[in-house]
Amino acid sequence: MLTLLAAGYLDLDTGEIVRPAVVRIEGDRIVGVGGDPEGEIIDLGDAVLLPGLMDMEVNLLMGGRGETGLASIVQDDPPLRMLRAVGNARRTLRAGFTTVRNLGLFVKTGGYLLDVALGKAIDAGWVDGPRIVPAGHAITPTGGHLDPTMFAAFAPHVLELSIEEGIANGVDEVRKAVRYQIKHGAQLIKVCVSGGVMSLTGAPGAQHYSSEELRAIVDEAHRRGLRVASHTHGADAVRAAVEAGIDCIEHGFLIDDDAIALMVERGTYLVPTTRLADAMDVSNAPPELQAKAAQMFPLARTSVLAAYKAGVKIAVGTDAPAIPHGRNADELVALVERGMSPWAVLRAATVTAAELIDVTDRGRLAEGLLADIIAVPGDPLQDITVTQRVRFVMKGGKVFVQK
Repeated sequence: MLTLLAAGYLDLDTGEIVRPAVVRIEGDRIVGVGGDPEGEIIDLGDAVLLPGLMDMEVNLLMGGRGETGLASIVQDDPPLRMLRAVGNARRTLRAGFTTVRNLGLFVKTGGYLLDVALGKAIDAGWVDGPRIVPAGHAITPTGGHLDPTMFAAFAPHVLELSIEEGIANGVDEVRKAVRYQIKHGAQLIKVCVSGGVMSLTGAPGAQHYSSEELRAIVDEAHRRGLRVASHTHGADAVRAAVEAGIDCIEHGFLIDDDAIALMVERGTYLVPTTRLADAMDVSNAPPELQAKAAQMFPLARTSVLAAYKAGVKIAVGTDAPAIPHGRNADELVALVERGMSPWAVLRAATVTAAELIDVTDRGRLAEGLLADIIAVPGDPLQDITVTQRVRFVMKGGKVFVQK
């Protein structure tokens, strides 16, 4: 038995700090909250306890130390990518994020699902990192967003990806691509429904897949019990995604009131990744991408508040490495700056995120749940920036950070 003592803990159902905090842990589970301490005691002083935070959009296989930007797309082989991902995973965990969705590889891997392998290594205890819900390869059409050729003016036949690596056209191919990801361990499916800020050709909001193709992707995933997340910006593309049955919209910078209303009606989640509108450096990007950013980033700062006020279910996601791995809590600060309450933001990073990945074993500090617990130096309801200064990280009853 192990007991954590602290000044208080956040009750995410009431939105109150309960003082003092006494949390008893046995194995990988919380066995009691409140009451008397038992067994070994870890006294965290004036800290406040929170459940482990969750990031619903990362790519641990991209970014990180030593990456050389676009050149890495063609220079880095899968083993090098995996080794860099180990560092990214460790930084993410040490920042207090104990669960992440890894949303879609878009690099040449020969069909290997690297995020699935990374998750297995973490679960086995070989390397430190958060629990990973892997998507395998993002599903996108030829020339669509996350087709790597969209990020650089490669000549024809340079860095061509296979159906297994997510490049799929037409109903038959998208079904095969989804089935391949599921066969090799994907726990959700990522699809690119529209263009993006960093795509070299096409409007960022333009719909890339037909509605028929989108319905096929959703059908394949849902019949196997997997949810579907979609990179989508444009309002028309958002409506098409929601009408096709997609479960979660990533970004949604260009959503309008009609798209928001449809998301509320259908219960579709939004992962707004709004911090990247402040943090992404596009100063060295081609002029057309800088122009897209100038158009879209101001809208990204306002669309999330409109969705929140209308009642869209919002979960926290960073799109790291669009912001650096290990700086994930910057998104929480940005969401408060956009107008969400700290309590709503913390629920978006815990309770709502758990609902999005369809789990009931985490997201709160309660008896029977996983002992994924962090400690911050102060009351996050008064100052959300304390989540950027995590003092203590426990995942599954094991301590990874104690300052």
